[in-house]
Amino acid sequence: MRFHETRLPGVVEVLAEPAADPRGRFLRTWCAEKFAAAGLDFRPLQSSISENRARHTLRGMHWQAAPAEERKLVRCLRGAVFDVAVDLRPDSPAYLHWVGVELRAAEHNALLIPAGCAHGFLTLTDDAWLEYMIDAPYRPDAGHGARWDDPAFGIAWPAPPAVISERDAQWPDHA
Repeated sequence: MRFHETRLPGVVEVLAEPAADPRGRFLRTWCAEKFAAAGLDFRPLQSSISENRARHTLRGMHWQAAPAEERKLVRCLRGAVFDVAVDLRPDSPAYLHWVGVELRAAEHNALLIPAGCAHGFLTLTDDAWLEYMIDAPYRPDAGHGARWDDPAFGIAWPAPPAVISERDAQWPDHA
């Protein structure tokens, strides 16, 4: 398991290192010991899967506010997505900056998104599945969002969304 810092503090691409033999491949997707050795305090409490039928489906930008902030480890299990984190921490030197990483099932990479960052993705293939490992319980009352095309973020999405929920399309700009 390798860890690659992105340009946003605390947003880390996690690269699994599969072991292969004639039976196929085996890879560890999360290891408390490896994360701790890399200085990453992440202990997931729940895991969820997002199934997305069509290419260019957009979900985001979402986060949970205090006191229910959450960290996420997001991995593409099938297909490919453009995964985005936006830094919403006012005291961060990267405040309102974003980073995008292509997560591909074939590459087994993941993105660790710290508390205080918004998250969203655009599918690059049909039938894209993502797994979220999250370190806090889901609290609908703490859920927030901002528009995927908020000019304050200036995210360079690889394509416009073809499928987006009414809720995601109508989030306000981040104030």
